[in-house]
Amino acid sequence: MVQLWFKKSPFSKVKESRQKAPKGLWVKCDNCGEMVYKEEVERNLKVCPKCNYHFRISARERIELLVDKGTFKERDNALIPRDPLRFKDSKKYVDRLKEAQRRTGMKDAVICGEACIGGFPVELVVFEFGFLGGSMGSVVGEKITRAAERARERDVPLIIVSSSGGARMQESILSLMQMGKTCAALASLSEAGVPFISVLTDPTTGGVSASFALLGDVVISEPRALIGFAGPRVIEQTIRQQLPSGFQRAEFLVDHGFVDMVVDRKILKSTLERIISLFENRRRP
Repeated sequence: MVQLWFKKSPFSKVKESRQKAPKGLWVKCDNCGEMVYKEEVERNLKVCPKCNYHFRISARERIELLVDKGTFKERDNALIPRDPLRFKDSKKYVDRLKEAQRRTGMKDAVICGEACIGGFPVELVVFEFGFLGGSMGSVVGEKITRAAERARERDVPLIIVSSSGGARMQESILSLMQMGKTCAALASLSEAGVPFISVLTDPTTGGVSASFALLGDVVISEPRALIGFAGPRVIEQTIRQQLPSGFQRAEFLVDHGFVDMVVDRKILKSTLERIISLFENRRRP
């Protein structure tokens, strides 16, 4: 009788219900440390409702957020990275590429294409940080260069949304060459009077920040995005000094003139619309 009573105890039902509770309902904010209901974060465009921390989002999610529905047409999707140096660290570079391609469904770290934002035609480049840290290799540099050339030919603004750890070490000098290559393409775009709007998201560092990312006619950043060349820890160890609070964060860079404005994700599209309209009104009175 005693064993039967324990089997029918209400406490056993509570334990059973806890075991069956679905997983993944909550996410922990990397900034404030609060546990937040996942659906609430999704509804808020992956922004923490407690502290306004902007979680990283994929390139596809970014495109869906920014462009007019049904207007995006991908370009240069056939370009595939190679391994000319036969690079190997703890893994072969070719194996890292295959894994990144399998995980992201992309061939390299950027998606490029034509789209409309607020009815205005644009050339759009969006980085995918999930592909080898959004690093810039030969294919990434080529796709950015082609996007800039198309923007010049079509006479439409170029928008690049960066999220990158910098140049791709597995391609060595071939990767570093893309810094000069992309800057040259943007110089040609500027000479033609075609606007370039750079959107910096967390993180934008290394060879990407040292080349095209900070060359925009207008440079926008999401809140608290890490932006810089070397990381704060490396700089502190090099100069042996403590860095100011908020160093290399978007708000710090706005105060020091490197970034023009910090814009919340929920109003980023409308902000881009206004900026493009101002450029277009000035260019075509």
